[in-house]
Amino acid sequence: MSDFVRSDDIRSAFSAAMSTMYRAEVPAYSDLLDIVNGTNEAVLSSSRAADLRINPDEDLQRISDERHGAIRVGTADELSMIRRIFAVMGMFPVSYYDLSTAGIPVHATAFRPIGRDALAHNPFRVFTSLLRLELIEDDALRAIAENTLSKRNIFTDRAVALTKQAEETGGLNDADTADFIKEVLETFRWAEDAIVTADVYQTLHDAHRLIADVVGFQGPHINHLTPRTLDIDAAQQGMIDYGLSTKAIVEGPPKRACPILLRQTSFKALEEKVRFVGAQNAGNHTARFGEIEERGVALTPKGRALYDQLLAETRAKILPNPDGSNSMDYIAELNKTFTAFPDDWRDLHDDGLAYFRYKAVGDTSGDLADMLDRGTVEISPIIYEDFLPVSAAGIFQSNLGDETSKAKMTQSSRMQFVAALGTQPADEFTIYQAIQDQSLQHALGRAV
Repeated sequence: MSDFVRSDDIRSAFSAAMSTMYRAEVPAYSDLLDIVNGTNEAVLSSSRAADLRINPDEDLQRISDERHGAIRVGTADELSMIRRIFAVMGMFPVSYYDLSTAGIPVHATAFRPIGRDALAHNPFRVFTSLLRLELIEDDALRAIAENTLSKRNIFTDRAVALTKQAEETGGLNDADTADFIKEVLETFRWAEDAIVTADVYQTLHDAHRLIADVVGFQGPHINHLTPRTLDIDAAQQGMIDYGLSTKAIVEGPPKRACPILLRQTSFKALEEKVRFVGAQNAGNHTARFGEIEERGVALTPKGRALYDQLLAETRAKILPNPDGSNSMDYIAELNKTFTAFPDDWRDLHDDGLAYFRYKAVGDTSGDLADMLDRGTVEISPIIYEDFLPVSAAGIFQSNLGDETSKAKMTQSSRMQFVAALGTQPADEFTIYQAIQDQSLQHALGRAV
């Protein structure tokens, strides 16, 4: 029997430690957790819980723990090393996201568990963006940014050594796991000391606020953690009632009886004190915020194509202003357009728009449609574990300042990102399809 700690348990312990650290750094995050927990308790005690088809063996166990984080790294070496660190926790890159089309100079992937059992144990994920230095138009400023990033080391020596040890031996024991979590947390910790002067910071800031956030500091401080709510509209109102400066609209699809994909909102980024190199007085930096998410069913390629089409139709008619001035008009148009997207679990299943788990509760003879009609096989949604580029850009823009440009940049190169990452990100549709296929085979007790 191995003395190594399971990667799922390392991930759970790291997620909990990250949450504790972030609550200490950003007290408003504790308020956010209270609002979300209260909202979830209300949903679970209502008839709405049954309508959501929540799986008590999986979904109920993970709601209170489910969260994602987000970081931004500056170099290929940093991205490659963070991939190795997350692999020790059973987290692997899934999908590729190009945010340059929304005026955000990064491309990204999400590190997360992949298998059904791993996701059920703890689905913690980290959206990880790589800065695109080539999008800095000023040659001299780009050189400053490259030079600054080349001199920093965002990982402790002990974190690197333990990662290498886990790779070579196949895991970590209890003591080394505790040390690994402690050391890796240092990469994500906020530090008030910048690594550039106030003048350089301001020049980077003027080029793009996100560039200043990545280049100006010693490490990729966690810029938000996100708990999962079962009713994001109620949680959003709770944030407003609590007095948090809340985003004007919820990003993603509209409110539905059968939630799909991902809906996100946040309270706006905090203004934090910073000590710049050579400065006697503290300056300010704005980057970190609090976010909440509502996750629905994962969509098939057919379903995702329909979603993207309807969202594009909506945004062709009206784009939401960052200041929220046209939020009601945008929401109305979004609701109107999405009436074309079926809002019934069985319709989503039969139309091949979404992925489902199956559970046999009676005779499993006959074809699947017949079993579903008779109620001898039941379906529940496979929860979406990934991200939506348009929604992510909307969250970024609202927390980088309402004046952030919406101008499109040159599209990024997936090949460039993959080279930096050191591997191809997994395809999310393949992952969901495998979970659905395995579930159906298990339910029927035979290959299908």
